[in-house]
Amino acid sequence: MAHQPPAHQSTAARKNWHLFVPKLVTSLREGYGVGDFRHDAIAGLTVAIVALPLAMALAIASGAAPERGLFTAVIAGFLISALGGSRFQIGGPTGAFVVVVFNIIDRHGYDGLLIATIMAGLMLLVFGLLRFGTYIKYVPQPVVTGFTAGIAVIIFSSQIRDLLGLEIDKLPADFLHQWSAYLSALATVNPAAIGIAGLTLALIIGLKRWRPRWPGFLIGVLAGTLLALAAGLPVETIGSRFGTIPNMLPSPSLPEVTLERVRILLPDAFTIALLAGIESLLSAMVADGMTGRRHRSNCELVAQGLANLGSALFGGLPATGAIARTATNIRAGARTPVAGVLHAVFLLLFMIVLAPLMIYVPLACLAAVLVIVAWNMSEVERFRHLMKAPRGDRMVLLLTFGLTVLVDLTVAIQVGIVLAAILFMVRMAEAVEIQGGVNPLSEAEDEDDFLRKPDEDTNAREDLPPGVEVFQIRGPLFFGATGQLTDVLERIGVSPKVFILRLRHVPMIDASGVSTLEAFLKRCRSQGTTVILSGMQPQPAEIMARMGLTHEGVGAPVLAADYRSAVATARALVAEG
Repeated sequence: MAHQPPAHQSTAARKNWHLFVPKLVTSLREGYGVGDFRHDAIAGLTVAIVALPLAMALAIASGAAPERGLFTAVIAGFLISALGGSRFQIGGPTGAFVVVVFNIIDRHGYDGLLIATIMAGLMLLVFGLLRFGTYIKYVPQPVVTGFTAGIAVIIFSSQIRDLLGLEIDKLPADFLHQWSAYLSALATVNPAAIGIAGLTLALIIGLKRWRPRWPGFLIGVLAGTLLALAAGLPVETIGSRFGTIPNMLPSPSLPEVTLERVRILLPDAFTIALLAGIESLLSAMVADGMTGRRHRSNCELVAQGLANLGSALFGGLPATGAIARTATNIRAGARTPVAGVLHAVFLLLFMIVLAPLMIYVPLACLAAVLVIVAWNMSEVERFRHLMKAPRGDRMVLLLTFGLTVLVDLTVAIQVGIVLAAILFMVRMAEAVEIQGGVNPLSEAEDEDDFLRKPDEDTNAREDLPPGVEVFQIRGPLFFGATGQLTDVLERIGVSPKVFILRLRHVPMIDASGVSTLEAFLKRCRSQGTTVILSGMQPQPAEIMARMGLTHEGVGAPVLAADYRSAVATARALVAEG
C-alpha cells in the first residue's frame, strides 16, 4: 500500500497549489453559459476599442514603433487574463513604463529593452512563487503617488514636440534637456498640428463628460485623422515617421544575451519588475473594490512574469495590469477573465484589418491621447490630499516626485522606500515613548489586568445591541500594516447598522493608514453602515482631521472618547432606526 502523507500536509499542499490556479479556471469551473459569454464579449470588444489607439500612443511615447504596443497588448493582454489571479484584470503597455522604456532604449537600444524585459519577467515569476505579492503591496502611498505623478509630468513633457508639431530630429531622454530642445525649436511650430491636437483633446474631454460610455480615445483619433486627410493638413503621421504597420504578429525570437549586458541591465530589469508588480496588484485591488471579489496576488505576479516573457519573445514592451482599462472592462459588464482574453483577440483582428489605415493617424492625435493619460495618472487630488499628511510623508512624496522628474525613476523608488523605512523607525521610537515603554511591535504582549481601566474591557461584546459590530486595532497604522487591516476588515463580511472601530491602541497613523481607513469608510457608507471611531490618541486624531477624514458631513464617522461612549452612541443610533 502506498504511503499516504499526513492529512495536515496534504491539506497544506493542496492550499499551496490552489494559490496559483488562474481565475480563468476557477470561473469556468463555477459554470459558464451563453449569457456569460455575451457579457464578456461585449466587455472585451469595448476594452479593445479603448486599447487600440492607447497601445500605439504608449509605444511611440516610449521611443518604440507603434506596432510594438499592439504586440504587447495582444500577447501580454492574453496571458495576463488567461493565467492571472484576477477575474477582471486587463494587461498591456501602461503609462508607468514610458519613462523606463524610453531611457533603456536610449541607452541600450531595443535589444537591451528586450533583455531587461525578459529578466524582469523571470524576477516576477520568482516573486510570485516565493509569495512576495503581499510584501509588494506594502510600498508606501507617498512613494507610489510621488513616482506616478512624476511619470505623468514626464509623459506630458515628452508629447510637446508632437502637440506643437516641432521639428526635432531626436528628442532628449531627460526632462530638462527636452525643454531646452523645445525652446530651441519654437520657430518650427506647426499650427495644423496644434489644431488637430486641440480638436482631439476637446472631443475626448467632451465625450468623457457628456457621453462617458462612448470610446472617447478612438472617436477623437478618428475625427482628427479624417480632418487631416480631408483638409490635406501638413502634419506628421504614423506612416511618415515609422512607415507601414505589420498586420500580423512576428515570429518569436530571442535577442543576443551576454553576462555583461545582464549585469548592466539588472537595475533596469528590477525597476520594470517592481513597477509591474506594484501596478498590477494596485489594479487588481481596484477591481476587487469595484466588484467585491478577491484576487490572488501571487498568482497574478506569476502571470505578469509569463506575460512579460511572452511580450519580449514577440518583440513587445514591458506589460502590467492597466487600472483604467480594467475599470472599463468591469463597467462594460465583464463577468470572467474570458473578457480579457477576448480583448486580446479583438485587438489582433483590428491589427489584421486596420493596419493599412493606421499609417494615416496624425501623431498630434496620439499626443492628445497621452496628455489625457498623463492627467489621469497625475492623481492631482490625491497629491493634494497627501500634502496634508505628516511632514515626513510630505517629504517622501515631494522627494520621490522630484527625483522621478529630474533624475531617474529607479533612484526615486529606491530613495523613497529607504526614506519611508527610516521615517517608520523614527515613528516607532516616538510610539514607544508615547506608550511609556510598551513595545508597539509586539502583538503577543501580555496585558496587566490590574492596571487595565474598567472601560478597557475587551470582552464587552455582550453589551452590544443587535446590528452593531466592533473591531479593535492594536499598534501603529502605517504603510506596512495597511494590507493586514484591509484583509481583516474585508473578511468580517457583514454589513451592520453601526460599526465601532476601536483605536485606543493605535499610537500613530501615516498617509497609507489614512488611505486604508478612508477606503473602509467609503465601503461602509455605500452599505448604509455608520462608523464610530472610539478612543483616538492625539497623533491619529490630528492627522485624520488634517487630511479631512473626520470632518463633519454626510457619511462622516462619529467620534467617541472611549468604548463606553461608543456603545451608548451605537445604542442611540440603532434605536433611531
